Amino acid sequence: MKLTHKWKEDKVNLLFLFVSLGLFIFPFVYEDRNLLILFTQIFIFAIFAMSYDILLGYTGIVSFGHAMFFGIGAYSASIFLKRFEPDLMFVVLAILVGILLSAVVSFVVGLMTLRLKSHFYAMLTLALSGLFLVAAEKWRTLTYGNDGFTFRVPEVFRDRTSFYLICLVCMVLVFFCLKRFIHSPLGRVLVAIKENEHRTESLGYKVLHYKVIASVVSGILASLAGSLYALSLRFVNTSVFTMDITLDALLMTIIGGVGTLIGAVIGSGIIEFAHHWLTGLSKVHWIFERWIILFGIVFILAVMFFPQGIVGSITLLKEKKKVKKTKVESDKKLAG
Repeated sequence: MKLTHKWKEDKVNLLFLFVSLGLFIFPFVYEDRNLLILFTQIFIFAIFAMSYDILLGYTGIVSFGHAMFFGIGAYSASIFLKRFEPDLMFVVLAILVGILLSAVVSFVVGLMTLRLKSHFYAMLTLALSGLFLVAAEKWRTLTYGNDGFTFRVPEVFRDRTSFYLICLVCMVLVFFCLKRFIHSPLGRVLVAIKENEHRTESLGYKVLHYKVIASVVSGILASLAGSLYALSLRFVNTSVFTMDITLDALLMTIIGGVGTLIGAVIGSGIIEFAHHWLTGLSKVHWIFERWIILFGIVFILAVMFFPQGIVGSITLLKEKKKVKKTKVESDKKLAG
């Protein structure tokens, strides 16, 4: 059974590497600025969705305040590059500062809130995220409020192809680092907490400590995604702290498949493509200007027909076929 599972994981990893290699070559064989920008957004939100999947998919934690870590990363990078020279060293430093701040905030928030259960935790994270949003709106001397501000970036980030490749490499590295993380003893404990928290606690594990670790890892990666998002736009405003950002991560994870990582990547691609496509259709007919309604219908249909997400539904279908095949073979042996 372990060998079969390992073989499946290896196949997924090889497929992911193969597709990533194709995406790496893509900008050199096909020049389309709009597609490069779209794919860059997909890579960034794939990192964000994978960070959310660590909470929802592998630890069973529902958070409505994940945008606060995304926003911390976005504002850290933006403020640094607004105040200092657009140098590569300052970009790296800004991203590291954002990661450090997110780690501290996620640690404190985790200790404060993860003692709560289910929807109580979700509501409190939503409230805390709201505090960051209000702070960003009111602290105009630093954040410029709702108007936001632009900033300069180093030359390497101005070139769309270079930035596309940077985001792609970041996504691939995050994917394989998280794969290693969830297959480690620590990751196994997180899965056990999701499956049965009380039993895991009865075995002697300090559940709160493991949940806080998951929260910190998730917050760090969300901050990285936020920094890359701000660098891609060269602009930031308070929208990075809104509930919409968290909902995007939630939708991407659910549509792709909770607890799969690869599902988060697929989900981000589907959501971003759907957004781009439906927005573009507004030129065809006025009804498409209300694309968010159509987007909601697409999401409802996806949940109805793929309740376990795309990856989860495909895996379940394969398992059913395998069980059916095994049953047919055993029936034949008994008949023979």
